[in-house]
Amino acid sequence: MKTKLMILLGVLLLIGFIAGCGSEDKDNTASAETDTNENAENENTDNNAAEEENTEAGNENIETLKVDFVPSRDPEEIVTMTEPLKGLLKDELSKLGYDVDTIEINVGTTYEAVGEALSAGTTDVGLIPGGTFVLYDDGADVILTATRAALSNDSENPKDWNDNKPTEGSEDEQATYYRSLMIAGPSEKGQELAKKINNGEALTWEDLNSANWAVQSTSSSAGYIYPTLWLQDNFEKSVTDLDNAVQSNGYGDSFAKLAAQQVDIVVAYADARRDNEDKWTTDFERSASIWDETNVIGVTQPIYNDTVSVSKNSETMTDDLKAALQEAFMNIAQTDAGKEVISVYSHEGYQKATAADYDGERDAQEFLKGLKQ
Repeated sequence: MKTKLMILLGVLLLIGFIAGCGSEDKDNTASAETDTNENAENENTDNNAAEEENTEAGNENIETLKVDFVPSRDPEEIVTMTEPLKGLLKDELSKLGYDVDTIEINVGTTYEAVGEALSAGTTDVGLIPGGTFVLYDDGADVILTATRAALSNDSENPKDWNDNKPTEGSEDEQATYYRSLMIAGPSEKGQELAKKINNGEALTWEDLNSANWAVQSTSSSAGYIYPTLWLQDNFEKSVTDLDNAVQSNGYGDSFAKLAAQQVDIVVAYADARRDNEDKWTTDFERSASIWDETNVIGVTQPIYNDTVSVSKNSETMTDDLKAALQEAFMNIAQTDAGKEVISVYSHEGYQKATAADYDGERDAQEFLKGLKQ
C-alpha cells in the first residue's frame, strides 16, 4: 500500500513539472513574439525617420547649368580642354546638394557676348576677365578670383623681361594679379622697336604709331583697357589714337598675325607667349622660338586676375547655388583633372571674391569712358 502511494505522488509531481514547463514555454514564446513586434516597430520607426531625413536632405535638381568662356584663345581648343569640367562640376555640386542633369559649355564670340549673356540671364556662369565683369556688373556678380603661378619676371621695365627670357612660372608662389605686355614680333618694324628698348632707349609716340597693332575687344583688360592706360600714362594717347590697330579674335589670332608679320605689336597677358610657345613653330610655322623672335616693349600696371562670375538675372541662380559653385570650383582646382581644365586660362586655383576687389578696374573703366567723351 505504501508503495502504491509513493508511485502516485511521483506521477503527480511529473505531471506538475510538465505543466510548468509548458507554461514557461508559452510565456517565453509570448515574450519572444512581443520582443519581435517591438523590434519591428522600432525598426519601422527608424526607417521612417531615415526616409524623412533623406527627403529633407535630398539634393535640389537643376535641369541645365550653362557655363560660358571668353575667347581668349582658340574657341575649339577651349571647348576641348574644358569638356571634362562637365563631369567634375556635376560631381562636386552633387556633394554640395545639387544634382545637375546637363552642363552646357559655350565659348562666346566676344568678351562682350559673354557679359551680355550673363546680364540677360541666358547663361548662368561666366569665366571672364575683371574688365568684362566691371563692364557688366549690373547683371553679373563675381564669386571667385583666379590665382596663377607668379612669373619669373614682374618688372615694369620691358628690358628686364627681354634680358631674362624665357618667362617661367613659379612652382610655389601664387599671384592674384598679372600684367599686360606690349610685345614686338619678327617683322622689320617689330625688330626695330625691340632694338631701341634693349639698347636702353625710350620709344616715342611716332615709333608706336608707325607700327601695326593687334588688340582685343574694348572690355579686355590685358588686350585693350590696360594698354590704353599705358599709352595714356606715357604718351597721353589711347588705342583709339593708333593709326593702324586691328581687333583680333582672341590672343591666338593675335600671335598668328604676329608670326605672319601682318602686325608688328600685339598686346597680351604676361604669360601669353608661354601659352603659344609650341604653336609658334608648329601652327604658325616659324623656324626660331617665340622667345628668340619676340621682345617686350611695354609693361602695364598690375591687373587683378580673371573672375568666375554668375548671372544676377538667371532663373537658376540663388545665393545657395552661388556658395555651392564657389566651393565646387575651389575643390576642382585642387585635383589633377581640374588643374588641367582651368589651365586653359593659366588659372591654378581660386579664392572667394567680392565686387570691391575690382574697384581698381572700375577706376580704369571710368577713365576710359572719359576718353571717349
